[in-house]
Amino acid sequence: MPKQMPVLSKMRALRQAVLGMNQRNLSLIYPHNPRTSYRYADDKYLAKKIMEAEGIACPRTYAVIERIGDIEEAWNTLKVWDRLVIKPARGSGGKGILILRQQQGQWFASGQPISEYQIFSHLANTLFGIYSFGDADVALVEEFVEPHSFFHEIYPVGVPDFRIILLKEVPLMGMLRMPTAQSGGKANLHQGGLGIGVDMEAGTLKLAYNGKQHLEVHPDSGAAILDKEIPYWEELVALSVQTAQHFPLDYLGVDLVIDARQGPMVMEVNVRPGLGIQLANQQGLKEILQQKNLL
Repeated sequence: MPKQMPVLSKMRALRQAVLGMNQRNLSLIYPHNPRTSYRYADDKYLAKKIMEAEGIACPRTYAVIERIGDIEEAWNTLKVWDRLVIKPARGSGGKGILILRQQQGQWFASGQPISEYQIFSHLANTLFGIYSFGDADVALVEEFVEPHSFFHEIYPVGVPDFRIILLKEVPLMGMLRMPTAQSGGKANLHQGGLGIGVDMEAGTLKLAYNGKQHLEVHPDSGAAILDKEIPYWEELVALSVQTAQHFPLDYLGVDLVIDARQGPMVMEVNVRPGLGIQLANQQGLKEILQQKNLL
């Protein structure tokens, strides 16, 4: 029995420090984010408009397709690019995102050939709202982000991203979302990606969390993760603060990438950032909010 006490004490302390969904909603989202402003995060098209207007670094938008009849004409202007990303404006959880690569006139998605007919069908399904809870949507076509070599050193597949949660423009906690073989190259945690904690002061990686346990190495590549230094860390944090300054949301999550040629960029903004970031960091948001006198 005495041997169990330190473990129980640690569990109680962690429970007191962790922010639950109800407290997040009642203490952070509802008081700090007017419901009328949710759309600026939930709609990637509106979010991109703000970022582009305010000079916030983000992937270039090649086309915005709003009607079925516009698909073929828009596609004719897009074929000049070798890499494209199609996104539903109001999709979530990575649903409906199609990454395309062109080689010798043939398009590929996830390494498999894809016809123009299939691409058109995907764009039509996006507009019909298949990936956005059945509501009519808009398709964004953006430049492809080439991940920095830092990511490839850990795992060479997919596009990882950082998430930084802020309140009143104060960065609270960050993590790196890293793809795995299980996630099919996507960085989303609920699809099998890794959540890797970040030391906000040092700009280094902590342990990776796979939903069951914490790891020092990537489960597929075996590459070391713990204490790995993050390039452009100060710039990433500054970019998250700049983004928070221009969105009408006091509490938000900012998702960022490091492009191999252009450096840090913002991918999107989230008005309800998930709480799994606490598991990745083995630290509670409540504790950090109290330390910064924000709760």
